[in-house]
Amino acid sequence: MNNKIYKRVLREVDYILNNNMTIREIAKIIKVSKSTVHKDLHERLFYIDETKHNKVDKVLKKHIETRHINGGNATKKKYEKIRKG
Repeated sequence: MNNKIYKRVLREVDYILNNNMTIREIAKIIKVSKSTVHKDLHERLFYIDETKHNKVDKVLKKHIETRHINGGNATKKKYEKIRKG
């Protein structure tokens, strides 16, 4: 694996484990696509460090479980803002 990719994957792991960031947030900070971050965390990380892969997988599953709640809250705020005008 390319050293640049290796370092990027470990940087992404730090963001998600230490700051509980989403894939979108990490992609924006590192300036790569969401698909790249997703592949890094799901495929490449497994070959680098299986223990960290399992920890990251738990965080990502938690994000998926709360996704519909966060989306609903964002929509609610959007329409409250429009109503207040």
